[in-house]
Parts: sequence; structure tokens; C-alpha cells
Amino acid sequence: MNRIYGIGLAVGICVVYILGLRVCVRASEAPVTFNRQIAPILYKNCTTCHHPGGGGPFSLLTFDDARRRGQQIMQVTASRYMPPWLPEHGYGDFEDERRLTSEEITLIQKWVSTGMARGEAADAHPDPHYDETWTLGKPDLVLSVERPSTLRASGSDIFLNFVLPYPINQTHYVRAMEIRPGTPQVVHHANVLIDRTASWRHQHPDNWRDGVPGMELIVDAGNTFDPDSHFLFWKPDTPALVEPVGMPWRLDPGNDLILNMHLKPSGKPETVAAQIGLYFTATPPSKQPILLQLEHDSALNIPPGAREFIVEDQLKLPVDVDVLGIYPHAHYLGKDLQAYAILPNGQKTWLIWIRNWDIDRQSVYRYRKPVFLPKGTTIHMHYIYDNSRENVHNPNDPPIRVRAGNRSVDEMGHLWLQVLPVNTSPNSLDPRLLLEAAWMENRLRKEPRDTLALYNLAAAETSEDNYARAVQIYKQVVEINPKDARAWNGLGVGLENTGDWQGAQQAFQKASDADPTLIDAIFNRGKSQLDHGQISEADQSFRAVLRQSPNDASAHSGLAQALLKEENEEAAESEFAASLRIDSQNLDALEGLGQVALSQGQSAQAAEYLERAAQRAPNDSILRQQLAIAYAQLQRFSDAIQQLQQAQHLSPNDPQVHATLSQVYSANGQLPEAIAEEQEALRLNAADADGWNNLGVLEARAGNSAMARDDFEHALRIAPDHGPAKANLARLGAAAKAP
Repeated sequence: MNRIYGIGLAVGICVVYILGLRVCVRASEAPVTFNRQIAPILYKNCTTCHHPGGGGPFSLLTFDDARRRGQQIMQVTASRYMPPWLPEHGYGDFEDERRLTSEEITLIQKWVSTGMARGEAADAHPDPHYDETWTLGKPDLVLSVERPSTLRASGSDIFLNFVLPYPINQTHYVRAMEIRPGTPQVVHHANVLIDRTASWRHQHPDNWRDGVPGMELIVDAGNTFDPDSHFLFWKPDTPALVEPVGMPWRLDPGNDLILNMHLKPSGKPETVAAQIGLYFTATPPSKQPILLQLEHDSALNIPPGAREFIVEDQLKLPVDVDVLGIYPHAHYLGKDLQAYAILPNGQKTWLIWIRNWDIDRQSVYRYRKPVFLPKGTTIHMHYIYDNSRENVHNPNDPPIRVRAGNRSVDEMGHLWLQVLPVNTSPNSLDPRLLLEAAWMENRLRKEPRDTLALYNLAAAETSEDNYARAVQIYKQVVEINPKDARAWNGLGVGLENTGDWQGAQQAFQKASDADPTLIDAIFNRGKSQLDHGQISEADQSFRAVLRQSPNDASAHSGLAQALLKEENEEAAESEFAASLRIDSQNLDALEGLGQVALSQGQSAQAAEYLERAAQRAPNDSILRQQLAIAYAQLQRFSDAIQQLQQAQHLSPNDPQVHATLSQVYSANGQLPEAIAEEQEALRLNAADADGWNNLGVLEARAGNSAMARDDFEHALRIAPDHGPAKANLARLGAAAKAP
């Protein structure tokens, strides 16, 4: 045995050991006090919940509060039960990490074991202020639960979903959101979902105002690829959610917010009457994130007693992304939750590791800096479940077989990631479509008859204009579930765009038969009827939409277009105006009002509407032609010529663009240019009798009588009864005979 020789053992002297380790022992050590060391720890990590009116069961704002709870504070921090922070340090670098350091835990232990001294007043830190009003100031809009619910005094946790309709007939962008739960001590956490089509309300027509029970819910996003891209997650220590710059989220007329609340009985009946405060910005989003999910719930079949039941999933990324946040989710049997990425070069990057899962402390975790994952990276989910009696969270004693489900006594294994596509070309396909397709194909790899995955994959194909492929997939969905109204509607959209409009209308009708409240199907049927000359039928379809949804701006515009074709211009103008009052940027309404103004000779008004429309759709060649006509009527010939030149760039083979430009050149006295443009129009469409007549007029004005005669005769060979060409040819002959 090696002996250790010490030299100089007097207190306060450095002790030198033969092993080479030096330890300096101070003669005296300053005492740990509340004012100097403990208050900063509590104010940073604890009092966001533990303050009067907060989500914690007691307050820790004052010295007396902390002294009364000293032993309890020491125990829960030593075991790391508090503060509630599940991720392992070093396996993901997250914002607002509330994981105490070992030094902080030691300070708390010393403070309690040495008598919990207050300390000098000069060392005191200002008490944090927690306002019972809105943290971010007065919101732009407050939504309230219509019918408060009563939470029973005892029993298991419950999950309630409250629908809060968006009441404004105008689109707004939300930069921040704050939830005031009313009784925060019973609200463990809450999620907010955007229901674009009010589908949850339609699924629960009798009780949506009272709160519908359930942990998970599925809402219908309609037929537009519009992924719900934000973690709208609330917990007591983060009442206000402020979105990153460039990433507000959108609310449209007719949308609902669904507030999903996890409620824990407090020992007495409590009233749940939550409010949501919304803060708007006029700036639309410049960044488009998307939420991705890994899961394998079909593999959840956990036998009683199983201590290490493993569920895994993986997803390969088709594009470069920045990972902004992560939300792992399991129920009471979850034990060890891991998520990591294997980069194309084989490197492993940890996203999160929770060694001791606790559903009561779940949260969304946002990265301090985005985690870059290149294209070809594979994201892995590895969850371990414990269905033994030793699992203190197990709700069943004795344990029973547990499968996947929405009840708290069922299980789940989900991993949500908020990712932002990066390094994409401005002119490339929306990378979110590629991510959506990869996600859905991953689901189908596990469950080939997963109708939700099939539907979403078909919707992504539709967004990419791959209509034939979308039709194939939608047909699979309706074969599996003939009552799937959404799939019939999607099938109709695909058939319409592949030329089978009769089949499309049949599909839209089947959608309405399956769900008469699905207004998208009624609208799409009306649009098809309008496009194929069934004007009175289209009129009735759009009116049917408006009976269900009076604030549907597109339905007002569709009805207006039908009324125009019915030559009811006054009623059409009224419907276009109604559309614009609901949605000031509705493209069809702006264009329609521009057309009406043109027909009424109100050129300045027409130009105003059409300019706004062209800003919304800068690549619409027809819009630019209409705007050019308005400019020409206002004698703004150079502006008209510029619009038509841009239209030519967009549609170089459109003869009408050249013909219209010819007319503008002619009105501006530029005959050679007018002749050249009309000749180009006729090169593209040689069977246009009107065009040959117009060219003859231009040639005659330029003094080219022989060429003009040839043009008029050409027009008459195409259309022997062409009146203007006959008259012009006769006039040309008379002029030639005049002395």
C-alpha cells in the first residue's frame, strides 16, 4: 500500500500529496444566504410558475416562502425532479434550459443544512414582477371559451378541446400569442391548432362549445397545401409565445382555433374559462417552416410486465433543413426517449435524449441555434416503454396489455420536428412539398392502407400539378373508404385538371353526398360548372356555399362571375364588392371589378383594381392585357405598351397579346410597329379573319393599298360573310376609282 506523506497540516495551508494533487483549504467560507445566492436561482428557474396566481401550487417569491419550503426545495432539486426539465444536458442545446447545475444544487443543500439564513439587505435582488394582465400588453384580438367548463375535484387527468372561432372577416398574421388559462393551477399544458375549414366544429356539432374530450385530434386542412407549421404550445412558465422574425402565422375568415388543454384536478371543483390573446403584424411570413412527424403507433402492443419495449421510426430528408424545435411525446409507459440524426457522412447528431420520461412534464424544446441537417440525413426515433409494476407512472396495477390510442391509458410514440428548408433555389418546387411527400411515403411504408397518408400524399401531388398521379392515389382512398368526402373532393380536382370534367362533377357530387357540409366540394362543382358553360347550375352551387358560409370571399367572386355571364352586371358588381370587403386581396374580385369598370367606361377605376390584381399575380398575362387596355383608354400609351411587352414575355406564343399591342401602337400613331405586331399575331393564328381585316386597315392607313386589298380578301376567304372586311374592300375600291 502506498503511503501518502503530508507536509504542513496547519489549517489554511496548501497540502501537497505525493500523488501531485494540491487542494487549497480556506480558513473560513462565506455562509450561503437567500439574498445572495438562493434568490437568483429561484427567480431564474422557479418563480415563473411559483408565484401568486401562477401554475405552481405555492409561491417562492419571498424569503419566508422559500424558508417554509426549504426541505422540499432541497429534495426535489437534488433528485432533479424540479425544475421540470427532462432533456439530458449535452444532447441538444435548447433555449431557456432550466436544468440546475451541480453547483446550484449544492448551494441549495448548504443553505438548508446551515439554517436557511436570509443574508444582508444589501445583497437582496429585486423581486420579479408577474402581472395578472397580458404579459405583452393589450392584444389586438382576444378569443374566449364560449362556455366555461367545470373540472371535477378529483380523479384522473382529462384533456378537453375548446373551439374558438376567428370572428374577423379579414386575414391577419399573428406574431405572438398568449393564453390566460383562468385557473392556471389546474392547467398542466395546452396546445393550439389552426382548423382551416372548421372541420372539428362540424365533426362535433352538438358539443363543440362545451369542450370535447380527447388527447389527440385530426383536422381537415382542405385542398390547399398549407401545412400547420408552428408549435403553438403553452405551459405555465411560458405564457407568451413570440414567433421568430419572418415567421408569423396566418388566420383567415372562417378559421377556428382549437385549444387542447391538459387539466389536473386540484382537490376542489374548478372553473376552466381560458382566453387567447393574439398580436398581429402587417408583414406576411418570409420563412415557411413545416412540422414533420416520426411515429410507429401500429407497433405499440406492449405486453404486461415488459420493461424495455422498443418502438422505432426513421425519416430520410429530401432537402437541406434547419431544425428549429422538437416535441417528443409518449404517455405513461414512456421511459427512455431518444432522437438523433445520421448525416450522409455517417456522423451522429443528437437531437434530444430524455432518460426518464414524465408525461406530466412534457414540453416543446426550441434550439438555441438551428440544427442544420443536409439532404440525405436520416432522422431516427428510438423510444423505450416500461409496462412493469416498477414504473411509478404506470396507471394500471397490475399491468395490462397496452396498445396505441388517444386515451391517457393508451400509448403513443410521436416525435414532432419543426424544420425550415434552406439552400433552396427561388424558382424550385416548394421544398415543403418534398418533405410532406417523404413523410407520407414513410407512413405508407409502415401501413400501406393508411388513408390519411394516402390523402396527404395525393394532396401534395396535386400541389405539384401531378394530377394524373393524384387521381390514382385518391382512387385508392375512396376504394378503401367510399365515404371519405375529402378524398372524393380531391379526386374531383384531379379529374378536372386532367380533362375529365364530367367525372370531376360526379366526384364532387359524391363528396357532397358523403358530407353535405363540405363546402369545398360544392364550390369546386360550381367552378367546374362555370368553366363548362353550365351557368345557372354554377349560380345555384355558389349560392349553396354562401348559405353555409356567408363570408366565403371566393364563393362571392364565383357567383359574381356567373352573374356576369348571365348579363346581370349590377348584381355581379355587388358580389365582387362583397368578396373584396371580406378579403381585400381577393384576386378574382379585383379582376372582376376591373372588368366591370372597363365595360362601364370607368378607366381610372378599372386601372386601380387591375393594378392591385397584377401585384397579386405578376405572372398573369391576361391581367396585364386588361390593365394595358385601361391604360390605353386613359391615353397612357407608354404604360400600356410596357404591360403588353411584359405579357409577351410571359406568353410569347399568345396571338391576342400581339393583336392588342398592335391596337395600342395604332392608337399611339406608331403604324410600322402596329403592322409588325398584327403580322406576328397572324403568324401565330392565321385563321383569324378579324386579324386579317385589322391588318388591312393598318396597311390602308399606311398607304399600302395593294397589301390592304390582299388582307381584306384573305379575311373573306376565311369568313365569306365578314361584314367589316366586305365594307373595307368596297371602300378601298371606291377610293381607287375616285378621280
